[in-house]
Amino acid sequence: MSTQQLPVVVIGAGPVGLAAAAHLVERGIEPLVLEAGARAGAAVREWSHVRLFSTWGEVVDPVAEKLLAPTGWARPDPAAYPSGGEWAERYLRPLADALGDRVRTGAAVTGVSRAGRDRIVDADRERQPFVVHVEYTDGREERILARAVIDASGTWTTPAPAGGSGLPALGEKAAADRITYRVPDLKNPAVRARYAGKRTAVVGSGASAFTALAYLAELAESADGAGTKGVWILRRGISGSTFGGGTADQLPARGALGLAAKAAVDEGYADAVTGFRTEAFERDADGRLVLVGEDGRRLDPVDEVIVLTGFRPDLSFLNELRLGLDERLQAPLALAPLIDPNQHSCGTVYPHGHRELSHPEQGVHLVGMKSYGRAPTFLAMTGYEQVRSVAAAIAGDLDSADRVELTLPETGVCGGAGLFDTPDTRQADGGGCCAAPEPQLVQLDAPTAAGTAAEAPDQPQ
Repeated sequence: MSTQQLPVVVIGAGPVGLAAAAHLVERGIEPLVLEAGARAGAAVREWSHVRLFSTWGEVVDPVAEKLLAPTGWARPDPAAYPSGGEWAERYLRPLADALGDRVRTGAAVTGVSRAGRDRIVDADRERQPFVVHVEYTDGREERILARAVIDASGTWTTPAPAGGSGLPALGEKAAADRITYRVPDLKNPAVRARYAGKRTAVVGSGASAFTALAYLAELAESADGAGTKGVWILRRGISGSTFGGGTADQLPARGALGLAAKAAVDEGYADAVTGFRTEAFERDADGRLVLVGEDGRRLDPVDEVIVLTGFRPDLSFLNELRLGLDERLQAPLALAPLIDPNQHSCGTVYPHGHRELSHPEQGVHLVGMKSYGRAPTFLAMTGYEQVRSVAAAIAGDLDSADRVELTLPETGVCGGAGLFDTPDTRQADGGGCCAAPEPQLVQLDAPTAAGTAAEAPDQPQ
């Protein structure tokens, strides 16, 4: 079998991985999608209770929709906002079913290399197929040859820690029983009981933190949530862009998230502690957690901590490949300047495709959230355009691959909060990226657009 007859291995059966497979099928190229989870969209299902701030019309890939059409798939209302669970069940599951045995679940990729060549060997390297090492949940192992590899495995499994230095705070691992790195599902009775009537710290400043604060505020207003209190911990100060673009955001539901977080603070359901970079977790005599800052400041004890400081790419299984990655963002070198969160929000990212996603190792592409490394500004529609271009390039249609056209909705702020969060290294008020203002406890003024968050369609409740 020649290399061109081999399948293209796609790592990850999430939204972007399945879209990649659909584009390859349309091009007459056989994909093989390897998903570590038990079902397609396994990562999305883990945040099934969170509602997207993009509409159905923005999270369904056009080519995937064409693949679904003959199956009798019913297209959801393009103006409605799906939850993660709805996205997985009404779109990702049918799409995986349409792809059939091209999708394997319970298949974790543990290594990728060139056949017979580790990363050191130059001789005849580019003529060798890729070899993908797979471990299945039943204990089997397999090595699969591939003509190209598209890594759409995302970053969900590698959340960033609470520590302000990028390392876990001292005592963070020991406090794991009181810390979560996900937005909790407060409609789940067991989870709800964990936070009801408790004092909870929320560490982070992006859309996930906004959502958690809004959830805690709603819990505090409920009959079973009396005494619920949030402590919002920010590594930088409060500025005009802290809460996103609000009504100026071209994605209304995204803007409403920031307004909901602001309302939670304004109405007394959460206090905001600014300029606080966590150095350590300690326990008091009652077993509650005390957060200690790099400057030695100790906050009042909390019962629970929700850490939402972003995600990182897992590059360990790609160690034998020659990747060209930016030293800060861990994104492809040509892409990194276009998505740098110091300069860009979701709406100011330039269109990009296979050339910006290329590496010294020809034939390997990191796409989707994985391609953004530690940058927080990724949207699903960006990933769909990426894989359209990559599939065209693999098929040899460079005219189509180079014709990348994508207009993204502006956030309403010049450096903004995206779908995913990242540690706060953006410009702080009155200082450089790492400058932190004096720690302070603040109570914000009343919102200027009262009610906007509640009026947004399908705002998380």
